[in-house]
Amino acid sequence: MAPTGLWLIGARGSVATTAVTGLLALRSGVVPPVGCVSAQQEFRDVPLPEWDEIRVGGHDIVDTPLEKRAELLTDSGVIPHRVFEAVRPTLSEVERDIRPGYHPATHSGTQADAARTLTDDITAFARRHGLARVVVVNVSSTEPVFPDLPEHDDLGALEAAMAVPGRTVLPPSSVAAYAAVRAGCPFVDFTPSTGLRLPALRELARRGGIPYAGSDGKTGETLVRSTLAPLFTTRALTVRSWAGTNLLGGGDGLTLADSEHAGSKLASKGRGLSTLLGQEVTAPLHIDNVPDLGEQKIAWDHVSFEGFLGARMSMQFTWTGYDSSLAAPLVLDLTRFAAAAQAAGETGPLAPLAFFFKDPMGSTEHRLAEQFAALSSWAGTL
Repeated sequence: MAPTGLWLIGARGSVATTAVTGLLALRSGVVPPVGCVSAQQEFRDVPLPEWDEIRVGGHDIVDTPLEKRAELLTDSGVIPHRVFEAVRPTLSEVERDIRPGYHPATHSGTQADAARTLTDDITAFARRHGLARVVVVNVSSTEPVFPDLPEHDDLGALEAAMAVPGRTVLPPSSVAAYAAVRAGCPFVDFTPSTGLRLPALRELARRGGIPYAGSDGKTGETLVRSTLAPLFTTRALTVRSWAGTNLLGGGDGLTLADSEHAGSKLASKGRGLSTLLGQEVTAPLHIDNVPDLGEQKIAWDHVSFEGFLGARMSMQFTWTGYDSSLAAPLVLDLTRFAAAAQAAGETGPLAPLAFFFKDPMGSTEHRLAEQFAALSSWAGTL
């Protein structure tokens, strides 16, 4: 396949840094593609960009060098020392393609100006490296829920409002999505933030014939839920409640300790569970910041269910992992699939990529096995 760009929003964050380090390691043969769905046998004949055909750049509002971020992740156990040392010299090449991102608190112009700068950065990146296409993936921190505004329903009104000095009509994730579409790039939202999920922005994508996917990458607790919930429904067992607690440290823990930021994440998780079970169910979910865990994430779930003759039973499970290690290969998978989709002329929401998300756009299917079957079938048509 032709050279492809991966443009990361939040390019110096934990997920992005792990994805970049992993890509460089895969490219040099230091590690096998464990955790990469697109590297499985089912997709061997799909025209996906190879690891050495993917060039990386991105936006970020922090200026900690990528090498330093990778070093910190190495010290925390996410990246093996031998991998870090093997790719360390090439991290600076990616660093040269990272540009300042948009932050409403520090940007002095209009949102239209900000979007124009972001678009220019992406198109310059593609031109500089002779890329056939660039996939933009949002892996930035989860935003607070943004209020609905009338301008979100009409593209003309939205663009007019974006040009008004001092007006903040879009959250940063949606400014990034707007810029990506204007640059002609597929947009993938790995976060539960607003992103492209506004009628006006979807209309912009439709007019441009742009494919997109999201939202909120499915890496841990929800991945397990999407596998276990069908167990109860297919065996005609009634789930009475499904309670969960998430313990996490690092940047995500700090961000999601704020109830405003956690709101979209909790809503995303809740929608998927009720759809999986085919009914509304009592499902309290807590997200707690435990700094001592560092980059680790622990999810504990308690499921109360009813069986034959009203027998009350329960199941519990604990999932412990490094979220960045689970998310990073999926970012690479989504880049490869989105690039292939655009090359094949696909437009609009890429429903078969629901396999990767908690709250998939263009699909109401949440059962993991069915999602994987749909992904495999679709990929075979590319």
